[in-house]
Amino acid sequence: MPVPVIGALRNTSLKRIGISKYTDIRHIDKEKSMNGKKILGLAAAGLAFLSLAGFSFGAEPYTGPKLNLRLASPSPLGSNMVLGYEKFVELVKEKSGGKINIKLMANAVLGSDRSTLEAAQRGTLDMASCSSPNMASFARDYMVFDLPYVTSPAYQQQLYDALDNGELGKHFEKVANRIGLTTIMFSEYGYRNFAFTSSVNGIDMMKEKKVRTTDSPIEVAVSKALGMIPSPVAWGEVYTALQQGTVDGEGNNWEHLVLAKHTEVLKGAMNSEHNYSMHLLMMNKKKYDALDPQAQAVLREAAKEALAYERNLTKELKERCEKEMLAQGIVIYRLSAEERAVLKEKTRVVWDTFKNEIDPDVLQMVLDTQK
Repeated sequence: MPVPVIGALRNTSLKRIGISKYTDIRHIDKEKSMNGKKILGLAAAGLAFLSLAGFSFGAEPYTGPKLNLRLASPSPLGSNMVLGYEKFVELVKEKSGGKINIKLMANAVLGSDRSTLEAAQRGTLDMASCSSPNMASFARDYMVFDLPYVTSPAYQQQLYDALDNGELGKHFEKVANRIGLTTIMFSEYGYRNFAFTSSVNGIDMMKEKKVRTTDSPIEVAVSKALGMIPSPVAWGEVYTALQQGTVDGEGNNWEHLVLAKHTEVLKGAMNSEHNYSMHLLMMNKKKYDALDPQAQAVLREAAKEALAYERNLTKELKERCEKEMLAQGIVIYRLSAEERAVLKEKTRVVWDTFKNEIDPDVLQMVLDTQK
């Protein structure tokens, strides 16, 4: 029997365009039909029509209502988060047969992630992307990800599994619900590295440097532990702060430094990888709960696929942006194992300071992924 490529498409719809339920258009014998090419063309056109009409292969067609949603992200165009959200928007439209459309507003056009998340809480914005450090301002549990060196790139897949399918992700969905939100996607941000407007020749150069931080109390404490002067600055204002000398540096991933053009004013960096961050895509919970179940399913399925896409491209994007930094004359100082150990030791005091503010069970769930 031919492969049932049409899957669960309804028989009545298939008959309208002359395709059997089990037709495999690759096996049509053109020699037995004077119009073989025409049949293939009609079949392809029919499949395209069905896709646009809301049919998906192997799944029931979307028959829910039309929706127009807005999604705000502070991240620059071309960043791994925005590329992931662009894929999310594309998949949602495809899976809903064009009935659900999401307008993506990136590059902080609607403000910082904190302000847009507050708008999502109020219900004046449908979805907002917020960094895990800034999430700590809404719920203290998110601070666990800010702890210096609490995770390592070597165990990244275990962390993904715990967030996507384990108790860690379930816990943070409960946390999101308590603040009026639901988590759509644990978007990849990556590991932060320190970068400065002056050259970097070792870890001692950080002393007395004014470094931009988010509002995360742990991020502020990490800066102090390393001898720097923390200066919380909204993301959209960081370039100007670096340019004018309000701050001497920042902690960020290579992609953001390049794509937000901070490399125009930076001179040196180090691969500290001191903190892993995510950008959590959140939606107003009341709005989500009021959606048709089919619409909810479309959002969830699209988010899962978009997240896999984004995580896969992150490594390549990081490497490309690192090469771009070097091409622009920024010297990246590579930490030795001994220097990295010193940073870990100096920042361990932050763990002691905040141990009573972080749920020990949550911390243990994160630590369990690092084995």
